[in-house]
Amino acid sequence: MPPKPEPATGRVLPQLQRWPRPHVPRIAIKTQGRILFINPGDVIAVQAEGNYVLLQRESGSYLLRESISTVAEKLRPYGYIRIHRSVLVNTAFVEEIKPYPTGEYGLRVKGGKEYVVSRTYKKNLKLLADFWIGAPLPE
Repeated sequence: MPPKPEPATGRVLPQLQRWPRPHVPRIAIKTQGRILFINPGDVIAVQAEGNYVLLQRESGSYLLRESISTVAEKLRPYGYIRIHRSVLVNTAFVEEIKPYPTGEYGLRVKGGKEYVVSRTYKKNLKLLADFWIGAPLPE
């Protein structure tokens, strides 16, 4: 009896694993029955909406069934900080911070959208800059 032919995937997978990976980081997201690969640097903010999160990009947004805590953990290495229990922002898009009389802060990102930074997460604002010139944020 002749040997059974090896499936094509058995030969191709080791070859693919030897290829160099792209230098640009990409994350895979499953949305609307398909898997998209996006650069985490293109996402401006992530907002919780019940059991879902909304990934907001300049070119559109994606709704994913995932918890904000899980997404926060996955995106932390890419420069995201939590500014509210339901909001993460990409630090590369932050343009301005302003204090509110309530002890909270307003954070404006590229494109003009403004988010509220709750008192609980204001300590994370110090992660926005490598150094501060002038008066730092109050503790």
